[in-house]
Amino acid sequence: MELSLYDTWTRSIRPFTPLNPGQVGLYCCGPTVYDYAHIGNLRTYLFEDSLRRVLHFNGFAVRHVVNITDVGHLVSDADDGEDKMEKGSRRTGDSAWQIAARYTEAFMADWRALNLLEPTLWCRATEHIAEQIDFVQTLEHKGYTYRTSDGIYFDSGKDAEYGYLARLDIAGLKSGARIEGGEKRRPTDFALWKFSPPEQQRQMEWDSPWGRGFPGWHIECSAMSARYLGPWFDIHCGGEDHIPVHHSNEIAQSQACHGTRAANFWMHGYFLKTDDGKMSKSSGEFLTLARLVERGFDPLDWRYLCLTAHYRHQMVFSWQALEGAATARRRLTEAVARLPEGGKVIDTELARFRHAINDDLNLPRALALAWEVLGSAGDPADKRATLLQFDQVLGLSLGAICEVAVPEQVRAWIAERETARSARDWAAADRLREAIRQAGYELEDGTDGVRVRLAPNLHQE
Repeated sequence: MELSLYDTWTRSIRPFTPLNPGQVGLYCCGPTVYDYAHIGNLRTYLFEDSLRRVLHFNGFAVRHVVNITDVGHLVSDADDGEDKMEKGSRRTGDSAWQIAARYTEAFMADWRALNLLEPTLWCRATEHIAEQIDFVQTLEHKGYTYRTSDGIYFDSGKDAEYGYLARLDIAGLKSGARIEGGEKRRPTDFALWKFSPPEQQRQMEWDSPWGRGFPGWHIECSAMSARYLGPWFDIHCGGEDHIPVHHSNEIAQSQACHGTRAANFWMHGYFLKTDDGKMSKSSGEFLTLARLVERGFDPLDWRYLCLTAHYRHQMVFSWQALEGAATARRRLTEAVARLPEGGKVIDTELARFRHAINDDLNLPRALALAWEVLGSAGDPADKRATLLQFDQVLGLSLGAICEVAVPEQVRAWIAERETARSARDWAAADRLREAIRQAGYELEDGTDGVRVRLAPNLHQE
């Protein structure tokens, strides 16, 4: 089956053919580094990693570009409020530059822990101010901008297709919102360059043809994607929240500047939800990958759980679901590790796997196929070779067992438990197993001895 992907622009699944044979340009909206990424953010990057792996699996060379937004993203995701970097600085007392460095490093650590493939290129907004100014100047020369007292704005009324990506009801939107000392002509107009408020001292600002200030959030991605992938490339990705504002604005300014909608395919990962609604940072209550690790989970447990839901379906988080994923991933990984090496890939199973992943990244079906292969009656060595081939897409490090550092007291309890088991003192053995579990470790008895792992603790708050 040829690779087919869902395109938000057309609202359809359509065959994917790269613009240049064998080559794919992929741009993914990266983090705004004013705080830690939460696991809902990370779900989007896992979807994008799966996409890249599937493209590789189909033989394409992928130029993968991810941006770091370290300036210009206002708290409203539009044109109101303060810059998120300035807000982070005010919250912590550190400079905006220190905030950017700290949370970029934390994001990279999460990226590596989840076994995400390194992009071809990371690009920071603050390192591409010249490109953004050039882009705005081009829009200005073509007559798509106007000036207010607080910035240079894009005139969305001059784009007949504005909002098509999100199917916005432009006529139904309210009239323009007030801007201090000026007024947007339309509610869908957006800032390309913001002027530094004269009464404030900003930490991140630059000289421009229009005055000292900083770029708008949307111009950053358009300028950087065009620089590194060209004005017309294959795939642009992000979260579903980018559809109505950020990506609609990117498309509008790209159409005005280059005559293209930037990317042939626009793809979006859907939200992670909790019992109370969408996981977000605005409430101040969100789960990070570090929090999952504190609870005894491996980062790859979160990867496994995300593989169980299609990227275009919203997913509801629960600790019970994560524990189930942790157990399943561990069993799958250890089962593959015990299979003998030296086998050959089973072509029929590989074809079924390819059919699943090429059907708009049907990773839940692909994961189910891995379990089917594991439980099949085939040659054990061939099953191992096949599952490791699957893992090029799944990214679960199948076959690798990590050793756990066990404290001396826990080792002593394990030895006592073995003595109790030898004496058939099952009550004592059970008490010792529970003590070991309360200490944060889990035992699995096998023919080759006892295995020790970190144990998820669902009762910890």
